[in-house]
Amino acid sequence: MTKHASSAKTEKQLLHLVFGGELQALDGVAFRDPSKLDIVGIYPDNDSALAAWKAKAQSTVDNAHMRYFVVHLYKLLDPDHDKL
Repeated sequence: MTKHASSAKTEKQLLHLVFGGELQALDGVAFRDPSKLDIVGIYPDNDSALAAWKAKAQSTVDNAHMRYFVVHLYKLLDPDHDKL
């Protein structure tokens, strides 16, 4: 087994989801049409997720109702992650 393969097994993945859509109201997080959500992607770390989020948010700056979010998937997949 290579060094890279063994370290990949011991390190936990910190997956992040970036998605967005048009909100019903500026003061909420309910989407106008959930079937039209823009799933930007799943990223292996916070830095790459934030870069993708920033790019999408800046590209939709003319629509005040468009919002993009970063979801920390690793916290959903492993709720005890932060307790370690």
